[in-house]
Amino acid sequence: MFASFKKFAVAALLATSVAGALAVSLGPTLSRAASTGPTSPAAAPEFTGIDNWLNSDPLTLAQLRGKVVLVDFWTYTCINCVRTLPYVTSWYQKYKDQGLEVVGVHTPEFPFERSTPNVQKAIERFGITYPVAQDNRYATWEAYRNQYWPAFYLIDKQGRIVYRHFGEGQYAETEAQIQRMLAQRG
Repeated sequence: MFASFKKFAVAALLATSVAGALAVSLGPTLSRAASTGPTSPAAAPEFTGIDNWLNSDPLTLAQLRGKVVLVDFWTYTCINCVRTLPYVTSWYQKYKDQGLEVVGVHTPEFPFERSTPNVQKAIERFGITYPVAQDNRYATWEAYRNQYWPAFYLIDKQGRIVYRHFGEGQYAETEAQIQRMLAQRG
């Protein structure tokens, strides 16, 4: 029995070492693959399959045409998402009167995050006053071909995605892109 345990422990240690080595060697490559920054403008997908709208009546991108829209894919138990929220809420407060609309697309990672009361409590806890679309079936997530929490998609006044950012960081660059889009003529 000890021999089998020893073989198992060695195999587990080897697998962990290989996985760690791959993560270190592929990490920067994967980060670059999930790059951020300006993109070739492409039509933004419509919000689809939304279970509930919180802080707002249902919205469409057609209704928001002429505004700059920041779509923020998030979920309330993702620490990376939580760390971005002070920036997102600040941008909303700072630029909403200049034509910025923020739409939080809450896409759950875990089953308990599908609960509307749980999402409402999180919205209150984090001081979110902008519209939040509850995307429990991942319909909008899939329409954007999104793969990450958090993820920002900046949409220009003509309804085209012009910038995206995945993960934390690059807040100054994202804010500069918001300012640039707001300064452009509609």
